[in-house]
Amino acid sequence: MFFDTHTHLGSHKFDSDLPEILARAREAGVTEMMMPATDLENARKCLQIAEKEPDVRVAVGVHPCDVDTVSGADWIQELRSLASHPKVAAIGEIGLDYFHAPPAGFDQVSWRAHQAHCLRLQLDLACELGLNAVIHNRESWDDLVAIVTPYSGRLRAVFHCYTGTLEQAQPLLELGHLISFTGIVSFKNPGPAGETARLAPAGAFMIETDAPYLAPVPHRGQRCEPAYVADTARAIAAMRGQDVAEVARSTRETALNFFRGFA
Repeated sequence: MFFDTHTHLGSHKFDSDLPEILARAREAGVTEMMMPATDLENARKCLQIAEKEPDVRVAVGVHPCDVDTVSGADWIQELRSLASHPKVAAIGEIGLDYFHAPPAGFDQVSWRAHQAHCLRLQLDLACELGLNAVIHNRESWDDLVAIVTPYSGRLRAVFHCYTGTLEQAQPLLELGHLISFTGIVSFKNPGPAGETARLAPAGAFMIETDAPYLAPVPHRGQRCEPAYVADTARAIAAMRGQDVAEVARSTRETALNFFRGFA
């Protein structure tokens, strides 16, 4: 009954025991899993995994921290080809990240410009293919919103691992975009995300693990895995005064409507 809308099953941290991880997820009631890629090589790996798993789909894209692996325009052609795979349900994980230092060969100005350029190319591709987008933000909110907003009406975006206020998100929600909550909302101090998870209207948000990162309580500090999305759902249900089954039903329905190829 749970849909983990963002789980990096293609991470090397899952290479040794992926079958067991998937089995635990299904035992915990996880009925669907979305696996975002971080670069083109990772996208190919993710698709190989998804081909064997009926309840797993893939978002293909180049993460903003990995856009130093691409240049020119040929890579977009490869991404277009990958996106034609029947297991592809979205373009992602794409966005902007101003937290990490620029890689070799870039200064801050050129690195941010390259991230923005690659983001726009991938959003253009998503529009062309009729796919929605999975968006990464880290310390780049204003610039990110300025880039994504003009695409409203042509695609919908989910701003994953959302940690901001409902007031920040509201203009995007009104345009049909979504936010998604990780295990951060279960922490003793979840920051603004806790209040946002309590107040966000049903249909405006999804849940995720971002595994192998951000394991929720009671697993905090451990390697995260898709089964733990149930703990995030329980935390949100407690905040909202709802039954966990209702949170699971609502967020799953929202996700099924957002991602291609599940419903």
